[in-house]
Amino acid sequence: MDAVPLIEDTRRALAHSKEAPDVVTEAWQAQALAAAVGGHLVMTGPPEVRAQAGGLCEASGRACGSLRGPGQRADGARAARLTEIRDPLSALHDLGGLLDETGDALVQVAVEAEEEGLYWRCIEGIDAADECGDRVTAIRRRLALRPRPFRRAPPARDGGAAVREDA
Repeated sequence: MDAVPLIEDTRRALAHSKEAPDVVTEAWQAQALAAAVGGHLVMTGPPEVRAQAGGLCEASGRACGSLRGPGQRADGARAARLTEIRDPLSALHDLGGLLDETGDALVQVAVEAEEEGLYWRCIEGIDAADECGDRVTAIRRRLALRPRPFRRAPPARDGGAAVREDA
């Protein structure tokens, strides 16, 4: 399954989470998805983003560990359904938004937390969402700077020329 619908599903689930355990679970889902996107880009992305994608994968993996609750299984992640990233720039844009929303939701849970363990899980999750968001932004910038492929235009009367694919 493509990354964009998985990100949208996770955003919806996070937005509908009202109880603290549900918010933390959806934050974990978001980080698992960020790790999966990072891992996918490490394997299939352009060489210039693979190191940064590896960093995203690593940071998100650490976040999953800090957010995982008792009895929560890694095989329950939506991220396990990720098979492709059709439009990396769109997927990364949406993932960055999801990570921002995740951090905001965790701030609210931390403010209202009555137990210290939950508070610190949220704080670690907030830091992770911020770090991963920074990594996503860096990958997006690298992808945006890549030269676009050229395609040949049909010969014109003036001799024709190569034109940008996005022209």
